[in-house]
Amino acid sequence: MNENREHTCDVLVIGSGAAGLSLALRLAPLGKVMVLSKGPRSEGATYYAQGGIAAVFDESDSVDSHVQDTQIAGAHLCDEKVVRFIAENAKHCVQWLIDGGVPFDREEGDQNNDEAPRYHLTREGGHSHRRILHAADATGMAVQMSLQDNVHNHPNIEVLERHNALDLITKQKLGITDQPNRVLGAYIWDRNEERVETVRAKFVVLATGGASKVYQYTSNPDVSSGDGIAMAWRAGCRVANLEFNQFHPTCLFHPEARNFLMTEALRGEGAYLRRPDGSRFMPDFDERGELAPRDVVARAIDFEMKRLGADCMYLDISHKPADFVQKHFPTIYEKLMGFGIDITKEPIPIVPAAHYTCGGVLVDQQGHTDLDGLYAIGEVSYTGLHGANRMASNSLLECVVYAWSAAEDIRDKLNQVDIPASLPGWDESQVTCSDEEVVIQHNWHELRLFMWDYVGIVRTTKRLERAMRRIQLLKEETNEYYSNFRVSNNLLELRNLLQVAELIVRCALERKESRGLHYTLDYPVLQGDSKPTILVPDQPC
Repeated sequence: MNENREHTCDVLVIGSGAAGLSLALRLAPLGKVMVLSKGPRSEGATYYAQGGIAAVFDESDSVDSHVQDTQIAGAHLCDEKVVRFIAENAKHCVQWLIDGGVPFDREEGDQNNDEAPRYHLTREGGHSHRRILHAADATGMAVQMSLQDNVHNHPNIEVLERHNALDLITKQKLGITDQPNRVLGAYIWDRNEERVETVRAKFVVLATGGASKVYQYTSNPDVSSGDGIAMAWRAGCRVANLEFNQFHPTCLFHPEARNFLMTEALRGEGAYLRRPDGSRFMPDFDERGELAPRDVVARAIDFEMKRLGADCMYLDISHKPADFVQKHFPTIYEKLMGFGIDITKEPIPIVPAAHYTCGGVLVDQQGHTDLDGLYAIGEVSYTGLHGANRMASNSLLECVVYAWSAAEDIRDKLNQVDIPASLPGWDESQVTCSDEEVVIQHNWHELRLFMWDYVGIVRTTKRLERAMRRIQLLKEETNEYYSNFRVSNNLLELRNLLQVAELIVRCALERKESRGLHYTLDYPVLQGDSKPTILVPDQPC
């Protein structure tokens, strides 16, 4: 057994996207911050976000309008206090990004106006105004790289790349039952050295993103395996609204492409959705056409594909001037030209793909979970903002607003808490190296396939129950494997994805209606008194 390596810090941030890095930068002047990144620090959902960040910057727009649009897109299951809190704090949090160097696009002729810059605002599905700040069609990349540059230059922030969080360490897990439960740190898996290490911290922040890797087809990078949700649940935290999995309507359908999205801004700038014969179909489903919320558009595409037996539908912006398309969507234009598709002349083959986890770990307005000292921000959390369907470009906004809010809360408490005393190391004395890695791979593929088939865009009670039976069997196999063999990246992710899959199906079975992203043939009618679906752990495990 390797000698245990122990780290100490004031704040441990698990995740290196917009939420995690924003919080790290805000707290770094006050103490030592350690950031875990499962892969290279840029390999997260933030980096691949194309559209932008929603915020009221235009005088003709209003916070009230932003709130109303979010409520409508969320099928009126959003927490209005939270929506207003985020919309009201959007501008100063986005301004913080601007001050940190994020190069949002400006209006023509405004590039040198630093006193009162006018930003180019686009519009996306569900929005009644142009309020999306963007950096061409690669906003996430611009945000991620700016934050990374600022983190790199800060002496109080240490980033550990290729490190997974394995599990949270709490007083209760250590058998300290005569004191209130509290998070003390985490066990982490060093993928470079292939060993488990210990981190002691005053506060732990989950910023691990969503769980879309639970589905066979997803727009997300490989790191989106629900780690934070599973760890928080095992530590005794409630989760909510995990039945609402957003499927992005327009992911590139191409044998050589994986996970490449066609940003909603394409539709915001006039792109049409077409059948293989070239006819438009969205006006048949919704009066808002291509600018209907994502759940409506994804179901329409899914319906047409199944009705026609087609492999894909098409997104077409070729009727717009070529120079307009190339200027506004340079990343997409260049990427697709590499696949032999000229979007200025021909339509783009697309299919829906799992994209965003609208539910997550239940938190308050400061991002605090049910466990003292543990916070969750960004896609891993359930704040109440998204309701039954996330409105476009509210996700990066939620990241930066809650990074600010959580940082303010931690700032007030930082000097009231001591770094925990030495923690016990990870015990590998009873495990061996596995010679049956094929078991993990088989279970992994089976999980993602039946989640796509049974818990996808359209559901039934029978499909959900069938999925639950398979999840329980795979959990038994995987937990036995976890108990007997040394950990690996695939094993850790499979264990977490199985836990999150179970929570998704449990939430879906509890909702006896079709609302937003949860569409079931057995309960097609809306309930009048619908509430969030909240699951409570029996006890920490």
